[in-house]
Amino acid sequence: MRAPWHILLLFAPAAFPGAPLRAQTPAAAASATAQATAAFRAGSEAYTRNDLHAAQTNFETAVRLAPQVSAGHAALGAVLLAEGNIPAAERELAQAHLLDPTNVRTTIDLATTQQTLGHMAEAAATFRILSQQDLANLSPEETISFADSLASTGDTASAQQQIDSALARSPGSAALHDASGALLARAHQDDAAAAQLRQSLTLDPNFALAHLHLGALLLDANKPVEAAAELRQACTLDPRSPVALTVLGRALIANGQDAEAIVTLHHALQLDPTSSDAKYTLALALQAAGDSTAALPLFQQITAQQPGNAEALTNYGLALVQTGDAKSAIPLYDRALHAAPPTAVLREDFGVAYLQQSDLDHAIEQFRAGLLLDPANPHLHYDLALALKLKDNLAAAIPEFQQAARLDPSLPDPPYTLGVIFMQQGNFADAQTQLERATALRPDNGDAWSLLGTVYKQAGDPKRAIEALRRAIPLLPDQPSPHITLAAILAQGGDTTSATAERRIAADLSRTAASHQRASFALNSGRALLKEGKLSEATLQLRTALAAEPNNAEAHTLLADALTRQGQTAEAALERSKATSPTAAPKP
Repeated sequence: MRAPWHILLLFAPAAFPGAPLRAQTPAAAASATAQATAAFRAGSEAYTRNDLHAAQTNFETAVRLAPQVSAGHAALGAVLLAEGNIPAAERELAQAHLLDPTNVRTTIDLATTQQTLGHMAEAAATFRILSQQDLANLSPEETISFADSLASTGDTASAQQQIDSALARSPGSAALHDASGALLARAHQDDAAAAQLRQSLTLDPNFALAHLHLGALLLDANKPVEAAAELRQACTLDPRSPVALTVLGRALIANGQDAEAIVTLHHALQLDPTSSDAKYTLALALQAAGDSTAALPLFQQITAQQPGNAEALTNYGLALVQTGDAKSAIPLYDRALHAAPPTAVLREDFGVAYLQQSDLDHAIEQFRAGLLLDPANPHLHYDLALALKLKDNLAAAIPEFQQAARLDPSLPDPPYTLGVIFMQQGNFADAQTQLERATALRPDNGDAWSLLGTVYKQAGDPKRAIEALRRAIPLLPDQPSPHITLAAILAQGGDTTSATAERRIAADLSRTAASHQRASFALNSGRALLKEGKLSEATLQLRTALAAEPNNAEAHTLLADALTRQGQTAEAALERSKATSPTAAPKP
């Protein structure tokens, strides 16, 4: 961070007219003053050569020799600013201001440094020391610094007044129009904010910050496509801005571009590993992409840093539920309930965690609490209906499923579940209506097509039954049941050849399913025995798994490990080669 030239040009050797105030002989005092003046002059010359190290060394000497002279501290602060050592610069400028509170330039530089460090209350107080005339003479950037400190301390009205006054003096300043737009956006005056930001970009089309602010405004207005375009421009113009990359990541998530969002947010974190905003947004992107396992450590870090962040706690809990750990999610949801006023989303997620734990009573309690907050939420009605169904309370569940379908006719799950219930009750007419709706809404639901085929069969409509079952079979390639039903219909119609073929397919699938079940049991047993060091027993179980599923890659790998540990290296190598064979099937 390069300090303004005016800081050093302001300070001449005459700034050291007297000796330090500590007790000295006149000769010693004169010598110290001469040395301080020489050090100050040498520091100034070094600064003009951009030799910051030499400048700092000389100004430190001047300050040591003449600690009561404001100019030395101010000059040292300038060099520290140029070196990027903002906290140390603030200390030197504060000392310079203390020694000479009437120096306008020192006051301005101290205030802007405080604002850069995020010490907004101190910055606002320092700026307020200035007279109205001094404030009117601030540069646009200094005015923006003052306005930012005011807005951050809650005085947005005064902040806007400062920006408006500066705009009246400098209407061609893109930075001031951008600052005005950002302030108006804070006040939720979106149209006025957009106008100011677009004016800023008219004045300077390459102003990265204005593109960032406009993109964020569009994203808040639920225009993620337009937002992403502005944010991409901001990132192109300022590729090392972690803030722009993070907001772009949010826009990409809103656009469903999760893979690109993850790459973008990883880049943001590389630029600023301490950014909790980038970390949290990356966790959301991973969660949206279905990788909740990778999101978990990020959510854990955020909630450790921000234990009262109800939104982060809720999403952390959701990630745990998504990875099958509802037990750990429940206390997080409870913390979220106490951290902020509960939302319908929180109540729904809390209920789902209880549902995963088979705690139906608490799940129903949470879903009903959520509906008190959002009575027209179709998902809450569906979740409540599902919990009631699991409690075998169909009389209460059916109206909730029906209400969910009414509130959002595009949801495929309510009609499907109603179709299943009506079919189980023998109400085939209503089951047919609901399953036809479910397959229309979600044509890839093989279970719905299979059930619809059964319902058509019961209704005496073999033609439509066959059509439905033939739709189900490619969607359910491993299930024998649609083949069995189709075989029965074909046999009734006299097509015994086709019926026999379908029965044969069903039998093969049943044997395959049984083999897979045996293999899974033996594999799990072999894995556990291997961990316990029971090598002979593990080997037996793993060979059993491979007898049932010869191409199971994991079983070959584990068997190779067991054989290696028993000294059977040749056979172990053979098993490892089978594990990497193109015909080997990975773990499902």
